[in-house]
Amino acid sequence: MYDSGMTERTEAEYTHTGIPRSLAPCFQEYDLETLDPAVHGDLILERVLARGDRRELRWLFRTYGQARVAEWVRKFGARRLPWRRYNLWCVLLDLGPARRPRERQIWPH
Repeated sequence: MYDSGMTERTEAEYTHTGIPRSLAPCFQEYDLETLDPAVHGDLILERVLARGDRRELRWLFRTYGQARVAEWVRKFGARRLPWRRYNLWCVLLDLGPARRPRERQIWPH
């Protein structure tokens, strides 16, 4: 049988609410154990889309689904993600060209 190298989900890898412990550096000002994916979805989406690795991004898409992630990027991505990450997610999620909000443009005329 093929072994992909993936380990079984262990309790040591996830908080009691199911958030990967590897995301702790993305939430330094928060207690990772108290974050709830249902309640703190916007915060979790922002941090994982901006700084998550492949494994953490797979968890994000399994947890929230592509439709919710795409909707979040459409609504909040331009303001809450680094520009390069926002542009990347617009391309990957087929949201059309990335657009800067008017208040972030260098020359608004």
